[in-house]
Amino acid sequence: MTQAIAYLAFNGNCADAVRFYEKALGGKLEVLMSGADSPMAEQIPKESAHRILHARLALPGGGTLFAGDCPDNMPYEGIKGVSIAVDYATVAEAEKVFNALSSGGQVIMPMQGAFWAKAWGMLVDKFGTPWIVNGEPVPLRGGPTPVRAEVSKPLPGV
Repeated sequence: MTQAIAYLAFNGNCADAVRFYEKALGGKLEVLMSGADSPMAEQIPKESAHRILHARLALPGGGTLFAGDCPDNMPYEGIKGVSIAVDYATVAEAEKVFNALSSGGQVIMPMQGAFWAKAWGMLVDKFGTPWIVNGEPVPLRGGPTPVRAEVSKPLPGV
């Protein structure tokens, strides 16, 4: 089975980021390998040995995130042109994750109703990763003909 897995790049703070995501997303950090701990340790410059070569975070429901620190000799430009989207079965679950991820970050779009989910929101977390959080996704019909969907009511207080 083919799976698309996001591989997030960081600038020396990957370990902190994936530990934060483990708590915020309710995941399990399965791999956190530094250069010093890798089979390539002898080839890694001592000043870079602490950087994370590979991290794997298992998410509830079977999803996975990969991450690592950008090599010292490459310019780090941040995460651009993509957002990590996560769907939750309930609005309450989505709001909990949204609030956890947005702690110390920037809310771009607060949680609110939409035609594709009863609630959704956008944020950039404190590590610079853009997220889209959906709660109670609404089934949409696909195909070549555009579908008009009714926008759900906004959440109270949002």
